[in-house]
Amino acid sequence: MTEQQLPAWADPSVSPAALDPQGVSRRGLLRRAGLFGAAFALGPAATPALAAGSDDRRLGGEDPRLAYLVGDHHIHSVYSHDAKYTFSQLAAAGAKYGLDWMVFTEHSNFGHADFGAALEHQEILDARAENPRQLIFQGLEWYIPAAEHCTVFTAPGPHEVDLLTRFERAYDGKLLGYDKGGPAEPDTARNAAHAVKALKWLAQQRRSGYVDDVLVLANHPLRLGIDSPHEMRNWRDAAPGIMIGMEGAPGAQGAAIPGWRGATSIRGEYENKPSAQSWPSYPADAYLTYGGFDWATATVGGLWDSMLAEGRLFSVTTNSDAHRIVFDTWKNGDWQPGQTFDGTGKLPDPVNTDTPQPGSDFWPGQFSRTHVGVTRYGYRAVMAGLRAGRVWLDHGHLLDGLDVRLRRDRDRGRGVTLGGRLRVRKGEKITLDITVTTASRPNPQGILPELAHVDVIRGAVRGPVADRDTWKAPDTRVVRSQDVSGRTGTYTLRVPLTAGEESFYVRLRGSDGNRHGTGYLGASVDPHGPVPHAPGDGDPWADTWFYSNPVFVDVEGA
Repeated sequence: MTEQQLPAWADPSVSPAALDPQGVSRRGLLRRAGLFGAAFALGPAATPALAAGSDDRRLGGEDPRLAYLVGDHHIHSVYSHDAKYTFSQLAAAGAKYGLDWMVFTEHSNFGHADFGAALEHQEILDARAENPRQLIFQGLEWYIPAAEHCTVFTAPGPHEVDLLTRFERAYDGKLLGYDKGGPAEPDTARNAAHAVKALKWLAQQRRSGYVDDVLVLANHPLRLGIDSPHEMRNWRDAAPGIMIGMEGAPGAQGAAIPGWRGATSIRGEYENKPSAQSWPSYPADAYLTYGGFDWATATVGGLWDSMLAEGRLFSVTTNSDAHRIVFDTWKNGDWQPGQTFDGTGKLPDPVNTDTPQPGSDFWPGQFSRTHVGVTRYGYRAVMAGLRAGRVWLDHGHLLDGLDVRLRRDRDRGRGVTLGGRLRVRKGEKITLDITVTTASRPNPQGILPELAHVDVIRGAVRGPVADRDTWKAPDTRVVRSQDVSGRTGTYTLRVPLTAGEESFYVRLRGSDGNRHGTGYLGASVDPHGPVPHAPGDGDPWADTWFYSNPVFVDVEGA
């Protein structure tokens, strides 16, 4: 298919307003399902909802049927000063491992802002034209003032590069020297305020129509312990719908393959100790990963749950953070005399050595996958799905599909799905339907993954917290753990729940069952959660998990 023959929804020259037109129906989406490079998990068939009366019509809820597109929002190429691979190498890897969408997030610096962003953009435009069924976003890894890093990315359009570079120059903590955020630093308050200002500026660009859409996610939030709970809440509140969540699991998942990087290596390169920049109330255990997941996400009743317990969505994702791939044989090319990254915005292309080189990462889609529920195919649809929280994530290709629906027993419709809200009366009976499609083929490591259990986690919703630095949700715990060992194909678990006096949320988690133990906050909260691995002994393929975003239940009168 030539560029002239592209349909409007795939043509990068079409204006943002024309992307994802209503004419691209779900039926059209499903006809193309075999072309997308990732399996689709479909919800159950629709049936009309029953309404007991006019008052009852305000309750319940029904979300559309979805297909899930698989992606990675954190990828680095030669346009980042510390990476290695060409744009085309990474895009080809994403296609090989079944990604539908990718976000290239080069590090902020002067070379990138002055030269690299524009050079990469031309490669992205070419790739969009040549591979219309692979959605390729341009983004930025923002050094957020007073904290660490965030993914920032926009929808395709005439101003996508201009917005990113303007943002980079005006709001990047590294470029401005606004990086300090420790409690004793004199500039912490100024720097933290600048981060909030930056997010509000992005929201204004979307409201004004300068860009069609923009999203932000915090990257590896507890790697250095410098993203405090109050900062994360401030970011969320500064730009609702723009700052939508965080990496539940970081990249660099190959960092602790036995015998590879060393005896102290930890999955995710979470190999740090508290520093003067860290938030002092994080325990030392917060600097580790648990089953490859960030402590903030992996701890039932921990930081993520404390934010969800306020009754507001805050999503989790996973990604490759691809810089240097484990066991890969390529090395950085040599600079020409007089050239530097600040003067070019691009590293020399890599060269093959035929000898494995140092690295911690997997290729995009090789190990870490974020699944986003969409009703049609396109850039705006992926961003809308992320914003709505229709997200689940897995490692090691643990599942082929997951569909989650929560509905009142008196209703016969589909109910609401991940990221959604179900309205009920106190005391009503509700059912959580969890439809699992097990892995049907070996993963890139040659292992056929087997799901061992599915855990249902429930937490009370209590509203905004008085202490914005709290990281605990004392009323969140695992309420059911279902052994599914040996089950294959597609099956549905039906979990009965009752709405009590309080609003609440439920979220899901599961694993291959290879490594687990008492959760961080005790067996009464989480009897068999993810646990840290021994340093240097963290084979990621032998300890794989899936997580889902929550579904909220709003109890009328609560």
